[in-house]
Amino acid sequence: MDKKAYQEKQEALIKEVQAEIDKKKAQAEKAGADAKIKYQEQIDQLQKKKDEARNNLDAVKDIGEEKWEEAKKEFEKKSDDVKKKLDDLKS
Repeated sequence: MDKKAYQEKQEALIKEVQAEIDKKKAQAEKAGADAKIKYQEQIDQLQKKKDEARNNLDAVKDIGEEKWEEAKKEFEKKSDDVKKKLDDLKS
């Protein structure tokens, strides 16, 4: 995957995580007290992963093309971690 494709993938992932956060917030508003706590924990986890995805994207934007090939696997691993957490928390 080239740098531009990774950036596009990361942007899409950030949007997907935000959509799931919004969904969890809506569910929390309709839920009882105990469920609200569960939803808030999930929202917090998703927000953390979204922040990680944003940080990854910012780091990729700052890295030169010559360094991209060296760093690509690490960035893809981080991206996969965010995606896994998102998939785990989707209801």
